[in-house]
Amino acid sequence: MAGWTSRDTEGYDEQLQSDAQFLCSHQRMDAELVDRLVLQLNRIYPQILNDKEACKFRRLSIPTKVRLPELLKHLHAKGEDACHEFYSALHIHAEDVYASLPTRIRQKEMSDSKFASNVGIPQKRYVLNDKGPVFFLSCFSFVVGIAILYYYAECETLRSTGAFLHGSAARLSMDATDVFISYAEVGKQK
Repeated sequence: MAGWTSRDTEGYDEQLQSDAQFLCSHQRMDAELVDRLVLQLNRIYPQILNDKEACKFRRLSIPTKVRLPELLKHLHAKGEDACHEFYSALHIHAEDVYASLPTRIRQKEMSDSKFASNVGIPQKRYVLNDKGPVFFLSCFSFVVGIAILYYYAECETLRSTGAFLHGSAARLSMDATDVFISYAEVGKQK
């Protein structure tokens, strides 16, 4: 994005001055692209390019290699905001040209070198459980053991809850009720 530019290196007007030669010599900067850039700047930001200026920079009788340098000089003279909007329009209409600008490549190299210097610094690692798999297995085994004890202890109490089971079976289907009641009666006999 055009807003990504780092303010500690240089402003958009300085970047445009640095990129002007590249832009004027790039084969992709043809009449159609320059026309689209001028139209966007005129329609969206008429304070940057008013109608009279837009007509001047869209005049097809003048070669693009003459109109483009004049447009870049005009935008540079308008200041930081005009240059920023030019870069935004270029990014929208010709992303490949925008990505290959010398200032963009320089910024990318600088950010890559900053990233490479930060890679050497070990990152703080957040570990939820540093006990390892043996600890997990022992906790899991403990929980399974408690569940088994609870299950067998519940079987002992089911023998004395026959009346409760008969009442609980009332809302079940006929087959389920029969199984449930027979289980309760077997529990009473023991």
